[in-house]
Amino acid sequence: MDFLTLFLMYLCFVLATIVLVCICSGRKQSFLARSVNGAAQVLSFVVPTQLRRMTQKVLHRLFHTRSCLFVVLHIALEAAVYGEYTWEVFDYCWELEFSVHLLLLPYLLLAVNIGFFVLCSRADPGLCNICVHRFDHHCVWVNNCIGAFNTKYFFLYLFTLTAMAANIAIITAAFLIQVVLLSNMMHGSYIDDQGQEHAIEILFLIQHLFLTFPRIVFMLGFVILLTLVLGAYCSFNLYLALTNQTSNEWYKLRRYGCSHHLALQPQDRRVIYKNIYSNGIWMNLKEIFKSPTVLERKKKT
Repeated sequence: MDFLTLFLMYLCFVLATIVLVCICSGRKQSFLARSVNGAAQVLSFVVPTQLRRMTQKVLHRLFHTRSCLFVVLHIALEAAVYGEYTWEVFDYCWELEFSVHLLLLPYLLLAVNIGFFVLCSRADPGLCNICVHRFDHHCVWVNNCIGAFNTKYFFLYLFTLTAMAANIAIITAAFLIQVVLLSNMMHGSYIDDQGQEHAIEILFLIQHLFLTFPRIVFMLGFVILLTLVLGAYCSFNLYLALTNQTSNEWYKLRRYGCSHHLALQPQDRRVIYKNIYSNGIWMNLKEIFKSPTVLERKKKT
């Protein structure tokens, strides 16, 4: 039970950290930003200048230029999840007579996701490292900048990746629930270390499932966390698409304020933020999913 408690605390800590970063990232001089800047200033007196510059250079090269490190990590994580799903979950679910279409759906999503991954990573976003048309951000997971020519591929890649994680999580959770129902475990009891009899509780049940199917339960926790994170990021990208913004514009707007987003109300002279490039939901989506030839003509004009 100690390991299970620590694992649940770890998941809660990661989720809380992600929420905190998302909340604080859009605020000017937020508490998080001030804390990071303060820590950096303190470290500047301790860490030698040469080592600091070398670290900054390594981090810049790692997160802002082309590198295969995160692509390899991406492939390794997918291989681990699908390996466990194929080796154990698929086999158990087949014996329990799950629908074959449901069991094969993750492989179909994987094939579609790989297609969009290749298109997104190999497409020219508008001349990476020089000038990117409609620059959004540099994505280390696809090893490419996201711009006008591959934004649609990135969005579809992100959507299918979220669907993959959610689909595997649903199938795995359904399998574990089926195991509990077939074993009639919820109506049983257990005897603790003091010899007292107790009814089966949810924590005891999770512990039992973890001891019985350790790799499956660990994978389920990972894909649930991945689904939540990817789902939130996918929703954020959908919001950007519907409002005709890039993540670069969204970030700069909240950190610095941009003149092309500002509007002045004459009544009370209050400054409000308004995206002047938004042309309605339908037109904004057409802007994202335009063909490369149309985008090329628009770029030249």
